[in-house]
Amino acid sequence: MDTGDTAWVLMSTALVMLMTPALGFFYGGLVQRKNVLATIMHSFFILALISVVWVLWGYSLAFAPGGDWIGGLDWVGFQGVGMEPNPTYAATIPHELFAVYQMMFAAITPALITGAFAERKRFKAMVVFSVLWSTLVYAPVAHWVWSPDGWLFKLGALDFAGGTVVHITSGVSALVAAMVLGKRLGFGKDAMEPHNLTYTVLGAGLLWFGWFGFNAGSALGANGLAANAFVVTNTAAAMGALTWMTVSWLRHGHPSVLGAAAGAVAGLVAITPAAGFVDPLAAILIGFGAGVFCFLAVDLLKKVIKVDDALDVFAVHGVGGIWGALATGLFAQEAIRGLPATNGLLYGAPEQFGKQVIAVVAVALFAGAATWIILKLIDVTVGLRVPEQEEVLGLDTTTHGEAAYQL
Repeated sequence: MDTGDTAWVLMSTALVMLMTPALGFFYGGLVQRKNVLATIMHSFFILALISVVWVLWGYSLAFAPGGDWIGGLDWVGFQGVGMEPNPTYAATIPHELFAVYQMMFAAITPALITGAFAERKRFKAMVVFSVLWSTLVYAPVAHWVWSPDGWLFKLGALDFAGGTVVHITSGVSALVAAMVLGKRLGFGKDAMEPHNLTYTVLGAGLLWFGWFGFNAGSALGANGLAANAFVVTNTAAAMGALTWMTVSWLRHGHPSVLGAAAGAVAGLVAITPAAGFVDPLAAILIGFGAGVFCFLAVDLLKKVIKVDDALDVFAVHGVGGIWGALATGLFAQEAIRGLPATNGLLYGAPEQFGKQVIAVVAVALFAGAATWIILKLIDVTVGLRVPEQEEVLGLDTTTHGEAAYQL
């Protein structure tokens, strides 16, 4: 056991935990005033809910020894997950620490999806969905990608900190959720402007801060790999912010504050799978691509396809995650991670790009199909959408009986 590694991963776990309430602020500022508490509650409640689910069965299904598709039940209730290291996952920190670090990833992922159905989904439907989705989508995909038993791990697909496991699953699932629930009342007719962009910028800043734990913490040690992941994470975030703001400025004639915040998050999303495999120059290209592709995806969904993904989850996390996973297959270098067979296409290994494509397609199809089934089952049992009158009045008062502001 290494005390320095343990200290860094403990700190990283706390940083990633902060990201989920930070997401609540990011999303909360983007909705109408009558729904801000309900939107923040999604993230805050899911942090508590999935923390318990992860201990009871989620971690075991994702990481316990099992087959190609799902883990076993050896670690249900954290049985056998003790203070000694598990050499399979992290040889220098307590197994329990690795498990709780992964818990924070499992918590933020379903919280990301909530931005797609903001302002119109029943709270109890959200609760049931989060439990089922975490169990039936997140845990299997985490096993595929990060467990040595998983089929994508065996294939050699690279995902350092969750581009496929976190962002493609949540982004594609968000798109499906937006389509199944349908548009908000007044979508495309009424102004639905963000009610408090200061919340959104605060949330983006805290997400940027927490993301150092997300990516640099995934080195699972206080070492050079963590330092590189830290540097490329910040670089891609900065480039994403600059790019989205500039493209928006050229398109709309003003440097958007929201554009800068969204671009930073898009850059963070895109660098996540690549952070342990690429250098800072590649991070600039990845951040630039995220700023352009995610900006264009927002316009495409809202103005052409006309899907009401309320807070642009697919455009930022789905498109950003896909770009990041593919970019890993382009820019990865063996010298960064120190592992053989981790070069990308531009470093003489075109087969790695092919593996990334397989991972993207498989994860997107699985997440989309499973999410559709889960939502349809909930719709015929619990019911997905609040009544029209409640949507008009806002979910803060009709669902939670509270108001965000006493003005």
